[in-house]
Amino acid sequence: MTVLDAPVRSGAWRPVFLVPAGLSLLAGLDAALILLDLPAPVDADRLPEVHGFVLVLGFVGTLIALERAIALGTRWGVMAPALLGLGALLTLAPLPLLVGQLALVAGALSLVAVYLPLWRRQADEAVLVQALGAVLAAGAAGLWAGGVDVPVLLPWLVAFVVLTIAGERLELAGLGMGPNAGAVLVLLAVCVAVGVVASLLAPQPGSAFLGVTLAVLVAWLAAHDVARRTVRSFGLPRYMAVCMLTAYGWAAVAAGVWLTSSPADGDGAYDAVVHAVFLGFTLSMVMAHAPVIFPAVVGRDLPYHPSLYVPVGLLHVSLLMRVWLGDGLDLPHAWRLGAVLNIVALLSFLGLAAGRVVAGGRR
Repeated sequence: MTVLDAPVRSGAWRPVFLVPAGLSLLAGLDAALILLDLPAPVDADRLPEVHGFVLVLGFVGTLIALERAIALGTRWGVMAPALLGLGALLTLAPLPLLVGQLALVAGALSLVAVYLPLWRRQADEAVLVQALGAVLAAGAAGLWAGGVDVPVLLPWLVAFVVLTIAGERLELAGLGMGPNAGAVLVLLAVCVAVGVVASLLAPQPGSAFLGVTLAVLVAWLAAHDVARRTVRSFGLPRYMAVCMLTAYGWAAVAAGVWLTSSPADGDGAYDAVVHAVFLGFTLSMVMAHAPVIFPAVVGRDLPYHPSLYVPVGLLHVSLLMRVWLGDGLDLPHAWRLGAVLNIVALLSFLGLAAGRVVAGGRR
């Protein structure tokens, strides 16, 4: 065993990687204010251009890589969250954009490498699905570094988060999904990956195929997830189930938009898919799993409290305003108000979670 393969015995290093993830999130919210033509704390010309990758790979990607590095338990595994967080910050720095893009490529490839020993440890279909998502993230970062426009790469980023979360749901609730759940999910994940590549090579039919495969995947997850049963319970299980089921609903909305239009054109369909997936689906899943995952990452409990429903409800109401009234019915005031309330919902959840962590004490 080399030094890099040695197990990580202390969790004191873990919160360090939350810093670039948090900065990426704040940068993304700042960029949102700029795009809304509202006063923003930092007014940088590059922010609106890069904020999609900063949020998806810098924020969500760093959190995913950190959780996987903890599961792996070796020193070299932390290269993935370190490079993803650093790459996101470098895209914001006064340096050539390619420097940050290449760091994101290296971070995504490091995440792929983390899944290899996890697969060898136990040949688990959940790990295979998540690894496929990481491959698509590396592909998105590489194509971006090569000059491909961000709207064209939306399917790659969507597939990264959807497949990662789908794999985690199988990992956490596999026994309740049935004995053949792993094989079915791998097949659906491969179909989604094919749709992602097809959307790049043949945008119109590829996007339609991606919409179909994404809809089938989401429907299968929602039908087999234990959340359908735990939503009738109480306390934390019910809270998690509500968040997860609404997340599946927003993913289905994105699939429906892909079936009926081409989000790569950059119009209201693009905005609807982006926020249905990355706010409605991804953040709902983050809110659902925060009380379970957060203690493993930072070593402190995040106790459940009914007040956690407040930002969850605000998130979904604001998304309805933005996607339905704004993007769908083209009401600009509803779109702007919904976007502002998106930011308020996210910040209020972070504030509540921080308060609950302080109240919860050390794990």
